[in-house]
Amino acid sequence: METVIPCVLMRGGTSRGPFFLGDWLPADPAERDRLLLIAMGSPHALQVDGLGGGNTLTSKVAIVSRSTRPDCDIDYLFAQVSVDRATVDTRPNCGNMLSGAAPFAIDEGLVPARHGVTPVRVHNVNTGAVIEAVVQTPGGRLTYEGDARIDGVEGAAAPVRLNFLDAWGAVTGKLFPTGCRQEQVDGVAVTLIDAAMPMVLMCASDFGLRGDETPAQLDGNAGLLARMERIRIQAGARMGLGDVSNSVIPKPVLLAPVDAVGAGPLALRSRYFTPRACHRAHAATGAVGVASAFLMPGTVAHACGGPAVQAGYRTVRIEHPSGAMSIDVELDPASGVVRAAGLMRTARKIMKGLLYVPGHYVLAGATAARAVA
Repeated sequence: METVIPCVLMRGGTSRGPFFLGDWLPADPAERDRLLLIAMGSPHALQVDGLGGGNTLTSKVAIVSRSTRPDCDIDYLFAQVSVDRATVDTRPNCGNMLSGAAPFAIDEGLVPARHGVTPVRVHNVNTGAVIEAVVQTPGGRLTYEGDARIDGVEGAAAPVRLNFLDAWGAVTGKLFPTGCRQEQVDGVAVTLIDAAMPMVLMCASDFGLRGDETPAQLDGNAGLLARMERIRIQAGARMGLGDVSNSVIPKPVLLAPVDAVGAGPLALRSRYFTPRACHRAHAATGAVGVASAFLMPGTVAHACGGPAVQAGYRTVRIEHPSGAMSIDVELDPASGVVRAAGLMRTARKIMKGLLYVPGHYVLAGATAARAVA
């Protein structure tokens, strides 16, 4: 027996993976995850027998449904499918894949397109956060074509604006889960922050690094990866996340000041890990958290050249291995703590078709898929 399921392969930001409507997949989470592992070809270094691309950035899944919340349009569940382990992690959000969720929802008829642009309120099921995605719909029709460019992706596409409205402490309950803006873990100064993504922020210089190393150089440093993993596991426990050895959160991040002429006063360099390999560009959610910490005194990020506190929106430029990205961050005028943040991403529909999965699954939708002998 094999199961046949509709599937849309999309690029979201600097990530790629299949997008599914919720009723195309099994309702039971264990059955759903078992199907996703087979669909992506995991565990296998190349994922040669599935849709995965042999990299954490191309082993991601987005599941979209009409929202169960009256204040939102769609529910978006992100699944990080391990490449080399039989695990599916639905604890984190992914801002890059998120950039494809609203266009996908419009394409599949969950949200009607408006003339000009269509704002879509997205409930991230993983964290409970709400994000507004603004999609280009000229003449009331969705388009993926445009002139917007993001570093890490060739060519241009229609911009998708992501406005993070309440992502602060969405996973742990607090922006700074331990109540400290900076502390020591395994002898290293860290900032443990939950701003769009739970992260462990560290200075690259504390590891004898400049912060401009390539992903290949960092991934080839076994001692560095082992030490960061020890720190990450201890940090996860402190943040109330329990044993994170089989989870992709919190994410470790190495930061450094930007010394390039012309970079601007609000800029820093970041190397973001996913968590056991360096991202070839940067996670969107991670960039929101890094930029937020950069503007708040007392954090490891702020020590990398952060400015004095100033209320209102400020734009932070984050340099990453493939270029840079800009994050607009608004601080609360009373507390000086982040209130909202936004950035621009792009997305592209690559293909739509039928996914053939060996085995029979009890599916949520009666007509969404079928089992064939």
